[in-house]
Amino acid sequence: MVSLLLSILSILLIAEFVLGNFANVFIALVNVIDWVKRQKVSCADGILTALAVSRIGLVWVILLNWYATVFNPGFYSSGVRTIVYTAWVVSNHFSLWLAASLSIFYLLKIANFSRLFFLHLKWKAKRVVLMILVGSLVFLVCYLPVMILELKLSINYYEGNITWVSTLWHILRLSDKTVFTIMHIIPFTMSLMALLLLLFSLWKHLKMMQLSGIGSQDESTKVHVRTMQTVISFLLFFFIYFLAQITSMWSFTTTQNNLGEILCQIFGILYSSCHSFILIWGNKKLRVAIRSYLWRLKCWLKEREEVGNHVSSGKEQTDGV
Repeated sequence: MVSLLLSILSILLIAEFVLGNFANVFIALVNVIDWVKRQKVSCADGILTALAVSRIGLVWVILLNWYATVFNPGFYSSGVRTIVYTAWVVSNHFSLWLAASLSIFYLLKIANFSRLFFLHLKWKAKRVVLMILVGSLVFLVCYLPVMILELKLSINYYEGNITWVSTLWHILRLSDKTVFTIMHIIPFTMSLMALLLLLFSLWKHLKMMQLSGIGSQDESTKVHVRTMQTVISFLLFFFIYFLAQITSMWSFTTTQNNLGEILCQIFGILYSSCHSFILIWGNKKLRVAIRSYLWRLKCWLKEREEVGNHVSSGKEQTDGV
């Protein structure tokens, strides 16, 4: 029974991995091709491209961790485990903070507030996003040395290389978990604030439309609603992902073949895959590009089917003769 459940979870993880790679590679390719053609890139497209690249790295690291967990535990030597976990921390960090920065950027570009401070931020939206990302690097730079040292001590302890529990190790473990939690709570809070402000801006906009006797289905309202749906989807998947990572960090201390850890990995890829598809749906350029791609794919498959039918028909006629 456990083996069957493990196989089902593994198939689900591989399916999410394929979809996640497709969505993020598609976002990156469309924006890079457009960048080459126009010789310039907008701030939103730049954030989307960087976000897609970070998520490609994230899903590959999660897949590698799944492979070592399920099929080849011996693959995880001390050095490999440190490299893989460091790669996960870096890709996860940029994935979270770039998504939060995208939410802030959408807020500054779409919301309408008359406050002088907001207008000042709106005018310097690119600089605000850049400052957020640079500020997030401070967390990453401070966290990486603590994380690597704590990971090495943990590996030595659980492998029996040290028989005593040092005070330093306990302090590092607590610091690692605390900083990890803070690094997730801050971008979540920023995105939540962006969502609430967008909601308030939409409410003001609809109220103004009613007072002016104008219909509520204008272009600005549609942009508000689509952006809110994008931010809500990020918050939903991020919250599920955050719970899975916190559960994994506090519950599993070693890399073992257990269902709980694989389930956490599935939620990790779910966040990176599903939200990327929602970003494609919410972006007009990406939405048009995916429709064009699917239409060409449909035409290609139809042509292949017609060629196959023609070849089969010709073979039957030849056999009849």
